[in-house]
Amino acid sequence: MPLSILASNGRHRRPVDLIASSTGRCPLTNPVAVAPYLVAEEGYCVVVRALEDKQGYNQLEAADGTFHTVRKDMVFVGTLGERQALKGYSGRIPRRIAPGDVLHLLNMGGIIGLCTSDHPDLGPALRVEVLGAALVELDDTRAHARIQDYALEPAFTLSHSAPLVMVSGTAMNTGKTHAAAHIVRGLTERGWRVAAAKLTGASLRRDVRMMQESGAVACATFNDAGVVASTNKDMAPFAKGIIAHLNEAVPDVIVLELGDGFIGYYGVDDLLLDKELQRFTRAHVVAATDLAGAWAADHLFRDRYRAPITAIVGPVTDNAVGKQYIQNALGIPAHNALQDTGALVETVARAVAGASLSTVPYALAGVAL
Repeated sequence: MPLSILASNGRHRRPVDLIASSTGRCPLTNPVAVAPYLVAEEGYCVVVRALEDKQGYNQLEAADGTFHTVRKDMVFVGTLGERQALKGYSGRIPRRIAPGDVLHLLNMGGIIGLCTSDHPDLGPALRVEVLGAALVELDDTRAHARIQDYALEPAFTLSHSAPLVMVSGTAMNTGKTHAAAHIVRGLTERGWRVAAAKLTGASLRRDVRMMQESGAVACATFNDAGVVASTNKDMAPFAKGIIAHLNEAVPDVIVLELGDGFIGYYGVDDLLLDKELQRFTRAHVVAATDLAGAWAADHLFRDRYRAPITAIVGPVTDNAVGKQYIQNALGIPAHNALQDTGALVETVARAVAGASLSTVPYALAGVAL
């Protein structure tokens, strides 16, 4: 039996309107078995009721990837977790949680916690009433639903891998996902087997689903590794577990998006510093909003990560002004992922296939560039 606590007296089944995507691989069914005893720790699934209607930031991603507007009295299953978003809500898990407590919906993936900082563009976080703990029913047993119990195994070392393409950024909402998806699509159209993942961020499957729809033969996210949000964690074992899992599909290359920015609380900096991951990384694509961000990224990669930037993308490349500065002053290729997709894919493909592949068991030598 996993660490989950068996349900106490008073458990019952309750129909819900939606099971949020943050519940990950938990085999929840509707109606959901509910118990009154809750464990106030990350990863435990909770049944809640929306206490109000909200204008803006009122969408919730279901486990099947569809988005729904949260209405007052809507009952859904979310997952306890924290969030520390620069352009969103921040919140934490209270020390104790009981039915009737009021918490908040912290993101569109269904992370539930106590909001500690609103955002002026989004208004106050939507309030929810805790109804109870969601239970998983397997055979004749019931246990508290916890995403860690159904997660990919972490890996503390990575002995081999297909070449990695890291897509990082100066902050959230800089175009990382679109760049990663276009790279996946472009390499797939060249005949490569491409796997993809999102390694850091707050639970939301939309981004990795975009990569899957772009042609990735295998996809995963940190949520599959049992992480609700990658804040304040050593993410390397989870990242390596995901990469090991993706390598089972025998890809030619793995495209990895690092959610949030390299300066922040989500663990991006630690992954970029990891020597084992550096060993298999063949390309770094960096998304930036402005020239100051591009300049800072150039210095950070040269001085701290000791790795060249393969290409800069994002809003800073929306017109010739940014591109000219990046290419002339920084000496880095600048490609807009939407306008210059072919050039971006070409740059990444050459970085991957042009590197020595003697350390990995995957042959790209016959792939035409």
